[in-house]
Amino acid sequence: MIRRIDLRSANTGRAAGEPFDYRTALPRADFDIEAAVPAVHAITEAVRTRGIEAIREMSAQFDGVEREDVRVAPEAMSRALAELDPAIRAGLEESITRLRATCENELERDVVTDLGPGARVTHRKVPIDRVGLYVPGGLAPLVSSVLMNVVPAQTAGVRSIALASPPQKDFGGEVHPTILAACAMLGVEEVYAVGGAQAIAMFAYGTGPCERVDMVTGPGNIYVVTAKRLLKGVVGIDSEAGPTEIAVLADDTAEAAYVAADLISQAEHDPLAASVLVTTSEALADEVDAELDKQVSVTKHVERIRTSLTGRQSGTVLVDDLDQGLEVVNAYAAEHLEIHTADAAAVAARVRNAGAIFVGPHAPVSLGDYCAGSNHVLPSGGCACHSSGLSVRAFTKSVHVVDYSREGLADVADHVVTLAEAEDLPGHGAAVRVRFER
Repeated sequence: MIRRIDLRSANTGRAAGEPFDYRTALPRADFDIEAAVPAVHAITEAVRTRGIEAIREMSAQFDGVEREDVRVAPEAMSRALAELDPAIRAGLEESITRLRATCENELERDVVTDLGPGARVTHRKVPIDRVGLYVPGGLAPLVSSVLMNVVPAQTAGVRSIALASPPQKDFGGEVHPTILAACAMLGVEEVYAVGGAQAIAMFAYGTGPCERVDMVTGPGNIYVVTAKRLLKGVVGIDSEAGPTEIAVLADDTAEAAYVAADLISQAEHDPLAASVLVTTSEALADEVDAELDKQVSVTKHVERIRTSLTGRQSGTVLVDDLDQGLEVVNAYAAEHLEIHTADAAAVAARVRNAGAIFVGPHAPVSLGDYCAGSNHVLPSGGCACHSSGLSVRAFTKSVHVVDYSREGLADVADHVVTLAEAEDLPGHGAAVRVRFER
């Protein structure tokens, strides 16, 4: 079911110190943002130029829903919360509690540096003023993404929060009721039944009842990700979080049933989801293959999972040892990386590139999706080599507050003048000199 890539001889015959580019050999999805650009550009331009009327047309075209007012009424959210299954509510409450605890610990304090008498610089953390949060609602209504977006934004102190999620034909054109219930639980009152690239454009340009935002966060399909890329000069974005992916680094101590179940759990999201096993053990690879055959056949979303696991984005990668395995997973830079090895914590400490790392047999990605206390909005497509997952920090910005007295300025005035003249910017130096000529 899942293809196999043998990299055990990748370094054989190579000159000492000559690196092997594992990125060229590893499974990746055909997630071609450039191919989606023309269609998404047309969508965002329609929203920019024609406003709410364009959004209504797109809801009819893409979602099969016609609604005049795209903003969700408060009564709909209250009703969704009142009708929410008590067990689901309890799960959401526990997830909120754990996530809020980690978010509060991530809050950064102002840092004051005194550089001499009358010379002080304060590194101040300031929350983003207004944010737009996107919650997917296509193949699965990702209610957990409501929490993952809203809780860190609230903890950071964001003043104004708007949330968008696709209208659902099966629910009379309303946003999925579980998503609405989660919004009500968290006190989010501004919710829009708008999906896809048009929702990102609505946030970026300010359309209809939605005022423009300063930043957009949240995962989505290729159209959402492309819209974020196209509009990031207009609005801030968190990252380009596309189809989900999992990598598992395992040795012969791993439990094949656990590994297979975790690969399936991410394949369940999307036919483009990626599931990659990197292992030192061919015997384990065989056992995982057998478990996949057994477990997939009894899952609910068999076709979606089979498509994902048999796609070019998924595979089992054989490596010589854990050192090579670490090279491979660091090159892959997975959104989610599980470590199923002896002394898993020590191995995890050597990982440089991953959105989130799950250590040992009892920390599956599913835990992080809901109740670990970590955030599941993470960089995908190899972007974990340069980007981080969503956190409180994503909803704050840094401001340097420069507070110098006359004496503090005098201490460095000659240096400022000299450096200004070295750059042929005499006006810069004059702005300092004038303060000592009177």
